[in-house]
Amino acid sequence: MDVSVVNVALPHMMGNFGQTLSAITWVATSYSIAEIILLTMTGWLSTLIGRKKLYLLSFGLFTLGSILCGTATTFPQILLYRVIQGIGGGCLIPISQAVLRETFPPKEQGMAMAFFGMGVVLAPALGPVVGGWLTDHYGWPWIFYINIPFSLLGMLMINTFVHDPSFLRRGVKKVDWSGIALLSIGLTGLQVFLERGQEKNWFESNLIRTVAIATTICLALFVWWEFRVKEPIVDFRLMKDVGLGVGSTIVFLFGISLYGTTFILPQFTQNLLGYPAYQAGLVLLPRAAMLFCCMPIVGMLYNYINVRWLIITGILIIMLSYMGLAHLALTAGFDNFVPTLVLMGAGMPFMFVTLSTASMMTIPREELTSAAGIYTLFQRIGGNVGYAFVATVLERRSQFHRVHLIESISAFNSAFTDFSRQFIGFFSQQGMGPVIAQERLLAMTNRLVDRNAAMLAYNDVSWVLGIMFFFVIPLVFLLPNKRPAHPVEVAAH
Repeated sequence: MDVSVVNVALPHMMGNFGQTLSAITWVATSYSIAEIILLTMTGWLSTLIGRKKLYLLSFGLFTLGSILCGTATTFPQILLYRVIQGIGGGCLIPISQAVLRETFPPKEQGMAMAFFGMGVVLAPALGPVVGGWLTDHYGWPWIFYINIPFSLLGMLMINTFVHDPSFLRRGVKKVDWSGIALLSIGLTGLQVFLERGQEKNWFESNLIRTVAIATTICLALFVWWEFRVKEPIVDFRLMKDVGLGVGSTIVFLFGISLYGTTFILPQFTQNLLGYPAYQAGLVLLPRAAMLFCCMPIVGMLYNYINVRWLIITGILIIMLSYMGLAHLALTAGFDNFVPTLVLMGAGMPFMFVTLSTASMMTIPREELTSAAGIYTLFQRIGGNVGYAFVATVLERRSQFHRVHLIESISAFNSAFTDFSRQFIGFFSQQGMGPVIAQERLLAMTNRLVDRNAAMLAYNDVSWVLGIMFFFVIPLVFLLPNKRPAHPVEVAAH
């Protein structure tokens, strides 16, 4: 939730720290960079210091970072503290997935991942709601303080119930410093490229071109290097497993959709419909509520229905929901969002529960932590690409629609001339001169054109995200369909 909860508080932080909108977004970016680097290194770090120790240490750092973020008084402080928080948060999800996979036998893994997914998929939807409410009522520091009691409870439960299984590899003979450096530089560059590209007009900017070249070189060298070393930071050899490779590709596209929707709907409701931050977050609640209800149902169906058909069912439901979002108008109210988002919430569990389980179905137990890190990395990068992709499509399609709408505004358009005559006539009756009335008319027309162009652009984004899922269907048939026959060793008690 900490990935999305901070977004609604950024305007308040701008005033508090005296920063521009461009600068204040680094509060979100710094967390994402730190999180995604540590997420990628989870498997290696668990081998280095032990998985349970890493789990507890990560939780402790996340808690410390949350406390420090709430106390920050300067802009450099909040950036440093968000990095600490991101370092702590990076390992939590992949370790959790690996523990669940090892703990439950095959017939119970669908339900286990369903309960896990209720948190992972629900959290980005709840982030704007919780963040908006806490910011409005208590101030932005409380979006960080709220983590503390839950984190302490989590650490207590991990220390009591989670244990490292005997088959986990322990100890690293040699630290791959070159891999760590290339990974850190490459993922930092990728994050900067995705988050700053649209703002700088992509490759028209020297900065973005430089970052793109440096990022490509570093990541290419990193992949090449990791195949050469005996104890890699990221074991890309696992991607030879068809299930993990295909599943990671699908979850990358799923990440674009999930985080892209989480981004555009609050933007649409705030910028075009005039909703305050809290109400904009509430728009996502129907989807979140349906997700919460359907996760256990899909977990039960996992044992009785072909995995591939479950995923395809989810894809078709999500596509249908996007078609509904693609027909919204400026007159849309909350009632127009509910059916479509409820439908989307019903479809997402069919993908999340089954896909995460099927992707790691054939991975050896001792490699589950590394595999979960790679799988989660693809989902997070997909989310970051989703933000950048949606922002770019909105900007470009708004310009496209604006040009075409302006073409219809002329003296040859009878509807426009009638509107102009009535508008100027009204202001003339109010004692306003013809020059000022004409200026008001042009300003009003410009606002109407901008709003309608933006509305059409939001519809275009929904069409693109919906169609994108159609091309995922062939990949689904490459996923493994048979569950492993051997029982999985219990790793937690």
